Amino acid sequence: MTARAISEVIITNEVGLHARPSVKFTKLAKTFPCTVEFATSEEGPWIDAKSIVKVMGAKAPKGTRLLLRAQGEQSTTAIAELIALVERGFDEGGGHGEPR
Repeated sequence: MTARAISEVIITNEVGLHARPSVKFTKLAKTFPCTVEFATSEEGPWIDAKSIVKVMGAKAPKGTRLLLRAQGEQSTTAIAELIALVERGFDEGGGHGEPR
């Protein structure tokens, strides 16, 4: 059976999922061997989190609920780390935590 993980997170940084945050999100997603996708609603469309063009095209503003799903090796870790990145405001000081 293939490992699967699904969760959700709210974008809290001021600029939402735009240029710099999109690059950070995509770079992190690419570090995992599993497929990683996100959507802003359960009906989709589901977006490949490893495609910078598609991630930037989502233009998800502050307050958007991101649904994340991953399938394959390290899927649980991938989702957990992506959620942590979003909750930290993409390490730009706009989330609940302090930038690293």
